Amino acid sequence: MEIGVPKEIKDQEFRVGLTPSSVRVLTEQRHQVYVETKAGDGAGFSDQEYEKSGAKIVSNREIWSRELVVKVKEPQTSEYQWLRPGQILFTYLHLAAERALTENLINSGVTAIAYETVVLEDGRLPLLTPMSVIAGRLSVQFGARYLEKQQGGSGVLLGGSPGVRPGQVVILGGGVVGTEAAKIAVGMGAKVAILDINVDRLAYLETLFGSRVELLYSSSSQVEAIVPQADLLIGAVLILGRRAPILVNRDLVKQMRPGSVIIDVAVDQGGCIDTLRPTSHTHPTYVEEGVIHFGVPNMPGAVPWTATQALNNSTLPYVIKLANQGLLALESDAALNQGLNVHNHALIHPAVQAVFPDL
Repeated sequence: MEIGVPKEIKDQEFRVGLTPSSVRVLTEQRHQVYVETKAGDGAGFSDQEYEKSGAKIVSNREIWSRELVVKVKEPQTSEYQWLRPGQILFTYLHLAAERALTENLINSGVTAIAYETVVLEDGRLPLLTPMSVIAGRLSVQFGARYLEKQQGGSGVLLGGSPGVRPGQVVILGGGVVGTEAAKIAVGMGAKVAILDINVDRLAYLETLFGSRVELLYSSSSQVEAIVPQADLLIGAVLILGRRAPILVNRDLVKQMRPGSVIIDVAVDQGGCIDTLRPTSHTHPTYVEEGVIHFGVPNMPGAVPWTATQALNNSTLPYVIKLANQGLLALESDAALNQGLNVHNHALIHPAVQAVFPDL
């Protein structure tokens, strides 16, 4: 099969769909991989490395004429023109927050398979998890940075100092993102609280953190009580294929201390903070109600060398299946079939259908 790997054009998105080592695996199985020139530069992979791995370096137009296109982020507006019937697109989509993209995918006739909705039999999300790990860890790294006074923050050091209280980190959601955020925050010496509605998950987190993290059942009253105490508030809510629910309204944001920081990792699914809107790595923050808001949907793009390799470790087996079997891979792999979002001018995924019942 012919596989195209375009250069990502989302703002400061430096990840790339396939690494040179992944290309080598595919070319050794007699597939032809076409990589857009300079596609891997931002992640530290040169055109020469791709050529040594068996890829052909070509222009953008040539990439999109291939049978299978492997990306990292959803197609941007300028890329809609390249979508066509018979093409398989394999990438992150997050359609619940992107009606225009959903409409264009349907109209194009492309078969779109989303990394984030590939689900294993036990409920794990193998292609979302590696980026959730990185985003969770980055959320605290970024949060600590924007708490610095020079960045407009309150001047709180998350780890505190002898005789001075540590910063309070409040994490909404105890899944992969929330767990990884807590690990970094605990490592920094912060006071940490995680809220979740899944009691079994809270019990599991207790085995990880013991008494080092405050584990709370997420009710409206509990959220209202603890959010005003947060120096750093992290949104880490995920509902597969659907928009994240709003857990923190504007009135609650107003009660946070001036210079506090909100980072919503759920922003690519609509976000769970009322006052938060998508931003970009070029302009990552804005201030509303005296609080710094960070809403970059592609946070792992800040660490592309690490993130690209972590993503490829998980996506490559599925890319190989699609390259070897085409759409028949969906019949032989139930997890991959769950990733099917759009096919034959129709919206397929039930959760996304529920968001856009008129499409």
